[in-house]
Amino acid sequence: MSLPEKAFPVSWDQFHRDARALSWRLAGLNQEFKAIVCITRGGLVPAAIISRELNIRLIETVCIASYHDYVSQGDMNLLKGVAENLKENGGEGVLVIDDLTDTGKTAKEVRDMLPKAHFACVYAKPKGVPLIDTFVTEVSQDTWIYFPWDMGFSYQEPIAKGTRG
Repeated sequence: MSLPEKAFPVSWDQFHRDARALSWRLAGLNQEFKAIVCITRGGLVPAAIISRELNIRLIETVCIASYHDYVSQGDMNLLKGVAENLKENGGEGVLVIDDLTDTGKTAKEVRDMLPKAHFACVYAKPKGVPLIDTFVTEVSQDTWIYFPWDMGFSYQEPIAKGTRG
């Protein structure tokens, strides 16, 4: 699989720093969250980091599949919903975490379930930004983010093609 023209590979170290930066932003809201709902699978890692940093012990998942081939987004497929007790009062006091908002389709599905929850993600693309309350880094819509759990070690072509060192 070749890299797209605008590839944004993220290392484990960088992702951890960015997830902690998201924690700092969320802590600055001075809001107490009773639970985290992480959007699987991408939200699992930042949810673990944020739950530690904000001392939130209750973590729930909502499982929605949209990238069925890791390249293009398909139909939304709800595999597992949110626990009923977290839906009370529209999800007020719930923090929803994901790694990325791309088109905002997944966030919209979850926002329909938890309209009063606070939505946060590490990275955001312009189409998804209106559905997110807090994020750390915005990238262009045509950038593909390679998360550390999707990568192995391999040679990376220089940005200026045709030059090697």
